[in-house]
Amino acid sequence: MFNKVVPALVKSSSDKIKRICLSQGRFRSTVASTQGDEVEGGKEKQVDEGTVVKAVQADTIIQSKNTTDAQTQKIEIDFDNTHEAYKSKDNIELLRSLLVFKLCTFDFLVDKNKMLMDLSKKVFGQRLFERLMKMTFYGQFVAGEDHNSIKPLIHKNQAFGVGSVLDYSVEEDLTQEEAEKKEMEVTSAAEDKFIRKKYKAHRQFGDRRGGVVSARTYFYADEAKCDNQMETFLNCIKASGENTIKCSEFNELRLSPQFFFCRCYIILQFSEVLVKWRRFFNLLAAQQGKSGMDALEQKLELEQLKESLTKLGVGNKDDIENWFTGEKLGSSGTIDLLDWNSLINDRTSISNLLVIPNVETGQLEPLLRKFTVEEEKQMKRMLQRVDILAKHAVENGVRLMVDAEQTYFQPAISRLTLEMQRIFNREKPIIFNTYQCYLKEAYDNVSVDVELSRREGWYFGAKLVRGAYMYQERSRAEEIGYEDPINPDYEATNRMYHKCLEFVLEEIDHNRKANVMVASHNEDTVKFTLEKMNQMGLSPTENKVYFGQLLGMCDQISFPLGQAGFPVYKYVPYGPVNEVIPYLSRRALENRGFMKGSQRERSLLWKELKRRLLNGQILYKPVY
Repeated sequence: MFNKVVPALVKSSSDKIKRICLSQGRFRSTVASTQGDEVEGGKEKQVDEGTVVKAVQADTIIQSKNTTDAQTQKIEIDFDNTHEAYKSKDNIELLRSLLVFKLCTFDFLVDKNKMLMDLSKKVFGQRLFERLMKMTFYGQFVAGEDHNSIKPLIHKNQAFGVGSVLDYSVEEDLTQEEAEKKEMEVTSAAEDKFIRKKYKAHRQFGDRRGGVVSARTYFYADEAKCDNQMETFLNCIKASGENTIKCSEFNELRLSPQFFFCRCYIILQFSEVLVKWRRFFNLLAAQQGKSGMDALEQKLELEQLKESLTKLGVGNKDDIENWFTGEKLGSSGTIDLLDWNSLINDRTSISNLLVIPNVETGQLEPLLRKFTVEEEKQMKRMLQRVDILAKHAVENGVRLMVDAEQTYFQPAISRLTLEMQRIFNREKPIIFNTYQCYLKEAYDNVSVDVELSRREGWYFGAKLVRGAYMYQERSRAEEIGYEDPINPDYEATNRMYHKCLEFVLEEIDHNRKANVMVASHNEDTVKFTLEKMNQMGLSPTENKVYFGQLLGMCDQISFPLGQAGFPVYKYVPYGPVNEVIPYLSRRALENRGFMKGSQRERSLLWKELKRRLLNGQILYKPVY
């Protein structure tokens, strides 16, 4: 059982941890990527202190002349200034960008990119193929093959004001049939553990890469492979913390259940528990006439709640009375969502015994099914890995951003990430949670987690993305028969993103204990952020608001921001050429939609190249 497994981990893996609460705080989260990122042109795409560039370019930004207070300086950035945007690139790099982005607009080349790369390898041989890739797609989107080879690029970007988020981007190159087989092998044995069909494995969606171009997907093999992958992350964190590349203060940790967590059905079951518990709260709120309110506005009257629980038969009167005898729980006469979530933890046996109504069938059903001994061991090992990685990040001065997953995995991953924040974000924000704003419940997720951080006094860290799984999520919901979790259109997603962003910015303005990574290639979103920061008097030198884009994309946003003194980061993938082919394949697919939706980046690249040629800068080399 979850509430038995967690205390066992606590004793074995951390002196600091008194307990890890596995209740839902609210679901949606994820160490940093721009990987599950954003919508552009109708397509889905998707750091400690001390990184501020000290020399600010006068022709890049405009500051108010009537103030000497750095906190109140108004900063505007010219995203049309190609000289500043591309001053870190030589002419060969500009030409490479133009070539790669143009190739991404040809449907045949993009659709068949994997086949064409395999064919090129056979025709040219391994050595020539690798050289060709480094001159084109690999060179554009990947920093290098290992920790040492990526250092020159990291140093160069930092010299021009842009930090790095390191990510080892090796993926298994599986066929669709192989992916489905792996997924079903590790889930079918547990079919009877699930009540809701959303959280069961479905062969049609066994290959979770389908319809996903901007987020990596991993498949569980065995515990040994999980341990090996954890070693890779530890090395990545260590590299990020080395003095030689200290600019890399973020490191991405993708808490994928198949990557190093455990068998996916354990995460699915955990997610189902959290969702069931939340839906039970909504049912009780509706009985008290409080449905339709924002998550934190729903406050259940305690006495009515006890009566409802007794009538529903979820426990006897004494049990129910004991559930609400915490030091503060219910002392105000009401119970809100955060109080409700705190009921499922290791200080009570409620999750062992409780049956709750299924809101679809009206029948009582167990909140939680029993784990086998082996499943409990896997759960414990998973939590130990997470604890080790977080401690290693603290020791190396690196921040971790946990990336997002599909909605049927995400509640558990969000919950675990939140628990990491409660433990490790006491002095400063070390762990960042990712919120996918194309979800209908994104604002509730953000606001509930922020409120929890306020009550408990830890630093809230968020990465906001638009989302990576729109098409897959919609298709799965329609096929299996549950409500589509995605906002109805692109504009609704934009509004949700800006609503969540404004809420976190207001929290930063209120107490300076929140941090946010604006992971977006959308220029309007970046301008929206700058406008709000100006209105609130949030200075970039405070290092509370960060910006993130993918390596090889949107330099016209990243570098002007960095040179204006804002903490901005490139998502920097690295790995051997052959082993990052799946990543490069997705970049091609992603850029097709990105480049067809906007000609702006290519036009700016041409503009800068022409400017240099007219000024006789044929052999231009960046100076730093």
